[in-house]
Amino acid sequence: MPPIILKVAPWLMLVASNVFMTFAWYGHLKNKSMALPVAILTSWMIALPEYMLAVPANRLGSTMYSTAQLKTGQEAITLIVFTLFSVFYLGEQIKMTTLLGFALIVCGAGLVFFFK
Repeated sequence: MPPIILKVAPWLMLVASNVFMTFAWYGHLKNKSMALPVAILTSWMIALPEYMLAVPANRLGSTMYSTAQLKTGQEAITLIVFTLFSVFYLGEQIKMTTLLGFALIVCGAGLVFFFK
């Protein structure tokens, strides 16, 4: 059995990479007065650490998990990070229908992940 760190590290790195990417994609929405070229450049700079985490996370994760498991796990992480970001950073309310839709996607990820 592989050490627990090899099982957990890819997921922790993917969570961290998702935080960076969510800020890169949506962070500028809090300050819409920022010029679009500045928002784009800033987003690119924020996205670099995302790639520096996501690429090794997937490389390491591929020793333990299938690419389908990594991708569906990534999508589930994305939804969780995005929901928290929307509520706590952008101050948006999440509708129940949105949460139910996200829950269905997470259930789909669970099917791929747990029923190989």
